[in-house]
Formats: sequence, C-alpha cells, structure tokens
Amino acid sequence: MDFIAGAIGGGLSVAVGYPLDTVKVRIQTERSYNGIWHCIRETYKAEKAWGFYKGMSLSVSTVSLVSSFSFGAYRNFLYNICRLRYGTSDVKPSKVDISVAGCATGAVRVVLISPTETAKVRMQTQKQSHYSVTASHLSKPKYQGPVHCLRMIAKEEGFGGLYKGCSALLCRDCHSFATYFLTYNILCDWFTPAGKNKPDILTVLISGGSAGVFGWAVATPMDVIKSRMQVDNLGQRKYRGLIHCIRVSVKEEGIRVLFKGLGLNCIRAFPVNMVVFVTYEGVMRLAERLMK
Repeated sequence: MDFIAGAIGGGLSVAVGYPLDTVKVRIQTERSYNGIWHCIRETYKAEKAWGFYKGMSLSVSTVSLVSSFSFGAYRNFLYNICRLRYGTSDVKPSKVDISVAGCATGAVRVVLISPTETAKVRMQTQKQSHYSVTASHLSKPKYQGPVHCLRMIAKEEGFGGLYKGCSALLCRDCHSFATYFLTYNILCDWFTPAGKNKPDILTVLISGGSAGVFGWAVATPMDVIKSRMQVDNLGQRKYRGLIHCIRVSVKEEGIRVLFKGLGLNCIRAFPVNMVVFVTYEGVMRLAERLMK
C-alpha cells in the first residue's frame, strides 16, 4: 500500500511544481538570467507558456513510479532496519533509523531516475527552433520529445550518457532524503498531541511542506552541479567530472553558484510536498479502514 499511496502523491505533485522546476533548471545552468522573474519573463517571451512544460510528459509518466518506489523503499528499509536492530518491526524507529532508511532510499532511486532526470534537464534547457544562417530556414530542435531525447543520448553518448551526473545525483539524494524523512517524522511527533497515534491533516500539511523545504535546502548545491553535468554535451564538453564541475563553477561564478535556485526550490517544495504527504497519509488511512 505504501507504493500505491506514494504513486498517487507523486503524480499530483508534478502538476503543482513542474513549471517552477523548469525555471530552476534554467537559472542553474545558464548565466544569462538575472533572477527568477527575469527567467520567467524571457522564457514566456520566447516560448510562451509551453516553454515551462518542456519534457513534462516524461515526468508525468514516470513520477508515480518513482514516488511509489521511493516511499515503498523507505518503508521497507525502515522495517528491515528495525528488525535487525530490535528484533521486531513493531517499535518506534529512532532518528538514526529514519536517517539511514532515507539515505538508502536516496541511493537506490538514482538507478531508476538518472536517465529521466537527464532527459528532463536537456528538454528544459533546449530552446525553441532557431534560424540557421547556413540553411536559411528554421531548424528543428535537436530533441523532438522526451523519448526521442533518451534515444539520441543513448545513440550519441552511449548508455553512460543516460547516467551523466549520477555521482552528483547520488550525493544530492542520499543526504536530502535522510533530511526529508527525518524532518517529517520529527515535526509530526512535535505537533501531534500526546495520546494520539496519528497526526491530523494540518500537522501532515505543515510537516510535509517543511520536510520538502529542508530536503531541498540541503540538496540544492548538488542539484546545481547535477544539472550542469547533465547538459554538458550541449556544445563543447566543459566538465570532466563531479569535482572538476564544482571547481570550475565556483571559480567562474563564486561560491554563490552552488545556491542558485535555492529560493525557488524552497518555494516550490512546500506546496508540492504538502500534496505528496497529505495524499500519502490519506491513502494509507483509507486502506487501513478498508482492511478492518
């Protein structure tokens, strides 16, 4: 049931946060934007509303699977950690248990999401058809859609191209998912009155939104590096790896480059994760009632 609840929550979250995710990716990978509003204005001016939804079909078709896998994996990791440490899963997990389960979830999901993340970022940063001087006509964008993008990456860069930036993605998701689930559990414990077994809806909304904010706050530096490594084929290759990308980015733009999109990530994370957790808890409680 954890898998089903996670799938529904993840699916609803895309509709809430995708346009802001596109703005975030463009700010992180391009130096031509002066800020969030400048990026929004320029994107709309050049590409209209469609520019904010590039690559969304792939996210819509995979987000339920990814979210289902994430919540299901987390619950299974936590279940097995408790069984190994305490001999039973019917105990309240410690903060360390929750953090380890979250970290493990972030690590294993990299294998699943890296190709779709690469295609999403490539689609989001690809501009509309442009005028070719040599051909004297509008040339088509390189990637005609998310599936075509995946095929082109595999054809031109090999299987490894689909996992470009996975080292940064691994660093991002391990500690961000540990923070994400730990924050949610701590806040639910704080706001749930003594004697109650489950948090109320308001507590879930606040805790879920806050968990998203804290999770993205620690994830943003590696998210910037991940996005830059994933778009590195668009022109001459610039980065040789994770450390080289960090060094070059900081040298050229200062330490602040690692926090590009931080505000936008946090703004987007609160409503998105409110939806994710309230849906997750709602589905889990409905299932419990139906099984009684």
